[in-house]
Amino acid sequence: MDEKKALTAFSALSQQTRLQVFRLLIKAGHQGLLAGDIATRLDVRQNTMSTNLSILTQAALIRNEREGRTIRYYANMSGIQHLLDFLLLDCCGGKAEECKPLVQALCGPD
Repeated sequence: MDEKKALTAFSALSQQTRLQVFRLLIKAGHQGLLAGDIATRLDVRQNTMSTNLSILTQAALIRNEREGRTIRYYANMSGIQHLLDFLLLDCCGGKAEECKPLVQALCGPD
C-alpha cells in the first residue's frame, strides 16, 4: 500500500458512522451484514448509509457481494492487512525482535 491509499483509508475511518460500520463488520466476521441491517443497527438513514458504505468500499476497508436484491458487506481483511503492513513497514527501525509482541498481538503467534 502506498501513502495515498493509506491516507484514503484513514480519511474514511475519520468519520464516526464509518468507524462504527467498520467495527461492526469486523465483529460480524465471515457472515458480514446486509446493508439494511447495518443501517438499522446504527440508526442511520439508508441513503446516508449507502454513501458511507461506498466510501469505505473505495478505501478498500470493506467489500460487498450482491445477494439477489440485497448487498451483504464484509470487512475486507486483505485491505486491512495492507494498511497494517504499511503502518508496520519500518517498525522498530528494522529490529524485528522488538516488533514481535505487537505483531503477535495483532496476528497471533507465528
